[in-house]
Amino acid sequence: MLTISRALLDQVIAHARADHPDEACGVIAGSAGSGKPERFIAMTNADRSPTFYRFDSMEQLRVWREMDDRDEEPVVIYHSHTATQAYPSRTDVSYASEPGAHYLLVSTREPDRAEVRSFLIADGVVTEEDVQVVDMVASLE
Repeated sequence: MLTISRALLDQVIAHARADHPDEACGVIAGSAGSGKPERFIAMTNADRSPTFYRFDSMEQLRVWREMDDRDEEPVVIYHSHTATQAYPSRTDVSYASEPGAHYLLVSTREPDRAEVRSFLIADGVVTEEDVQVVDMVASLE
């Protein structure tokens, strides 16, 4: 189960809405080994596409080095789908390179409602998991 604060989830949804009609993407980092999403990092969709996302390689290198320097890891990797449901595409599955991360998808296909779902993706296997939204970061402890 992914437990995430309302504030972090709101930032993900706001990023997805701001980048619409292109897919948005980013990471939520957490202290290494904690499994707790703590620090929101919006990233650039290098493809600037409504149907595909790809982290900019230089930005990704910088973000991953920064996480390493801060003793963090990518707890959540998120992106949006602009015209389809929040479910990983075959391309999403093939590019999933962090088997310990939660893959959070947000569908912005409906202007008044964001569909949010989370998945574990390892070795090409997709497993949906529950998302628990808590009001305060302190509730994650």
